[in-house]
Amino acid sequence: MTSEIIIAGFGGQGIVSSGIILAHAGMIEEKHVTFFPSYGAEMRGGTANCSVVVSSEPVASPIVANPDIVIAMNEPSLLRFEPTLKENGIILYNKTLIRSTPRRKDITVLPIEASAVAEELGQGRIANMVMLGAMAKKSNLLAIATLKKAQRKRFTKAKDEQLKLNDAALEKGYSLL
Repeated sequence: MTSEIIIAGFGGQGIVSSGIILAHAGMIEEKHVTFFPSYGAEMRGGTANCSVVVSSEPVASPIVANPDIVIAMNEPSLLRFEPTLKENGIILYNKTLIRSTPRRKDITVLPIEASAVAEELGQGRIANMVMLGAMAKKSNLLAIATLKKAQRKRFTKAKDEQLKLNDAALEKGYSLL
């Protein structure tokens, strides 16, 4: 089984970190993975997206043209990547920041109040972790426990308090669906 994922938003929303966490999680679960980041002209505040492929088979290319899953953290990302999503794909979007609603009827649409939930947990920048938790629940692609291990591989210099907050965000996102 192969799942192709695009995560997109503004620089500073943890887009690339989310992709790295998914890739690490896939490796922990002994799956084949690729990770391919793409940045806009600016890092923080510019557009960023990444492609992650997680598969039980070797992956031929890191390029994802028609993803199975899209995580859209901002309006431009929703508008850009909704049309590329495969039929019967899943789109999770940050309803706190995105005013429009996906229009396609042939996909699963999951509005997640990721930024609002992150603020309730005490830190707006963990909205990406909320989205990863929700994606884990809906897709059954990777276990939530594996995502917790993977975020520790990504954030090796983070304080234990931050890692626990990230875990709480993953769990909260998982519990939303």
